[in-house]
Amino acid sequence: MTSSETPAAKTVATSYDRPAALSLPRTPRRSNTNNFEMWAWLFMRISGLLLIFLVIGHISIMLLLDDGVHRINFAFVAGRWASPFWQFWDLSMLWLAQLHGGNGLRTVINDYARKDSTRFWLQTLLAISIVLITVLGTYVIFTFDPNITG
Repeated sequence: MTSSETPAAKTVATSYDRPAALSLPRTPRRSNTNNFEMWAWLFMRISGLLLIFLVIGHISIMLLLDDGVHRINFAFVAGRWASPFWQFWDLSMLWLAQLHGGNGLRTVINDYARKDSTRFWLQTLLAISIVLITVLGTYVIFTFDPNITG
C-alpha cells in the first residue's frame, strides 16, 4: 500500500458488510403498527376539504342570499333547524371543525411543549374542551325548541 491510498475500513468477520465500529442491532426492527399520525394527517386533508364546502355553503346561506345578516334572528334559526338536512349540515360542520381544529392544536402542542408534563396537561385540557363544546353543540342542535312560550 502506498501513501496515497487510503486503508479500507476494518469489517466484522461475518457476512455483514459493515464497519467494525457498528455493532449488530440489539433487537430486530419491528414494523410500526401504530399509524395514528398517518391517519391524523389524512383526516386533516379530508376534513379540510369538507369544511371548505360546508363553510362556503354556510356563509352563502347566512350572509349572501336574500337580505344577508339583517334576516338572521331566532325565527330564521328555528325555521332552519326544523329541517333535518340543516341540522345534519350544522352538526357536520360542528364536529369536523372541532376535530380538525383539535387535531391541529394537538400537533402544535406536540411540537412546542418541551416538558412531558406540560404536554400532558395541555392535551388533557384540549381534549376536555373539545368534548365539552362538541357535546354541548350537539345537544343544542338536537334539542332546540322553536316554541319559546313562558
